[in-house]
Amino acid sequence: MSNASSGDATSRIGPLANLPVFYKLGGKRVVLVGGGEPALWKAELLSATGARVEVFAEAFADGFHDLAQTPPSGEIVLVPKRWHPDDLKSAALAVGAFSNETEAGAFAAAARAAGVPVNVVDRPAFCDFQFGAIVNRSPLIVGISTDGAAPVFGQAVRSLIEGLLPESFKLWAAAARDLRREGGRFGDTPGEKRRFWQRFAELALRNADRGPRESDFTQLSEYGVETEAHPVIFIEVGQDADDLTLGAVRQLRSADEIFFDVGIPAAILDFARREARRHELNEGETDAQSLAHEISRSAANNARVVRLRLRACKSPSIFPEGDILRSAGVAVRIIPTADGHGDNG
Repeated sequence: MSNASSGDATSRIGPLANLPVFYKLGGKRVVLVGGGEPALWKAELLSATGARVEVFAEAFADGFHDLAQTPPSGEIVLVPKRWHPDDLKSAALAVGAFSNETEAGAFAAAARAAGVPVNVVDRPAFCDFQFGAIVNRSPLIVGISTDGAAPVFGQAVRSLIEGLLPESFKLWAAAARDLRREGGRFGDTPGEKRRFWQRFAELALRNADRGPRESDFTQLSEYGVETEAHPVIFIEVGQDADDLTLGAVRQLRSADEIFFDVGIPAAILDFARREARRHELNEGETDAQSLAHEISRSAANNARVVRLRLRACKSPSIFPEGDILRSAGVAVRIIPTADGHGDNG
């Protein structure tokens, strides 16, 4: 009746211009070549990660000496000489800022010969990696890249995200990092632990104007293990993911199992967690009774089940399998669509 999968074609990630990674540099050596303003910002950024930053230049712009005296985190060492290929040995990263393309190419070649990933400021052809715009709520860090195509657009997106993530979020993120060391407190199974972190995230979002309090952790710890079955969620969708309501998106993000019609756009399924189990319903082979039985079996295991159906018309949503589930005593909830159809069953 259905094809179940946690990684089929409908859930695969789309092509990426770059791999978004977050690289630990604490205590590692980074070589930075250049004494101008572009190199000054890179020195500050790299030091903020805890790296030891060695800056090679024959002259340094204003600000370098002050930065070296009071670095954000890792040590900044100013080396008043021209760089040499031997300087790149044992470096974790190499970054250069050059006005001369020939020297930029030589630096990139030397770094690669030494097996060191290299970035040359404003010269993407010589780069193994790029610096994107960042939103710093460390340990919560958001990186934004346009693959060098539109840096100003990336900065505009950063400003938008900064407005959505208040400074207090760094306190919630730090609390989450500390709580992970006490994982045994929050459930015995992966599902129970995931529910705890879902409650944690909801609490943080509701209290974005402040940091966490000790009473918050007490409340989360005393919440207990969920024993009540979750209602089966029914959502009718069209072809445009932008039409999903916020409630529908939240349900998809928390779903453990998703039963969906053939033809549901991948952009809609992308809202679900990648580990959620997906059941593609083959058109013409799915009768309401069999589908209700399969959904009921999933729900009986305390899974959060979502049924996605393509909208066939503008009339109110009708789910025959939902009526069968209700008759069998299974709780059902229909999420209102963008045009208001739906109920709380």
